[in-house]
Amino acid sequence: MKKTFFAILGILIVVSAGVLLMAQEKSKMTLKAGDEVFACNCGQDCPCQTLSRKEGTCACGNPLAKASVKSVGDGTVVLVIGDREQTFKTVGKYMCACGPECQCGTISQKPGKCSCGVDMVEVKK
Repeated sequence: MKKTFFAILGILIVVSAGVLLMAQEKSKMTLKAGDEVFACNCGQDCPCQTLSRKEGTCACGNPLAKASVKSVGDGTVVLVIGDREQTFKTVGKYMCACGPECQCGTISQKPGKCSCGVDMVEVKK
């Protein structure tokens, strides 16, 4: 009985760790120079810093703008949006909660809806 209990407990711990790691990966956006993404177009002072792989609305309620990646740093990316450059964080405090099938990859520093319309969830650390 004890062996079965500890075996089940061990399996639950491994599965929980796997789910947590997958969630943390979804909260990061991996980009390289030349990639195109959609980004918050509200300017440098906007705290949402929403990034998405799909067109939609940012966490602050405005339309995301098409942007191209100029350069990538440690946890940041410099995007060209129209005629200006802006630095964004590539690790979100909030992420799309659509599940593994979803391809929008929306991350943000503020809560809101992802580009596919689902509420984003806070990233658990």
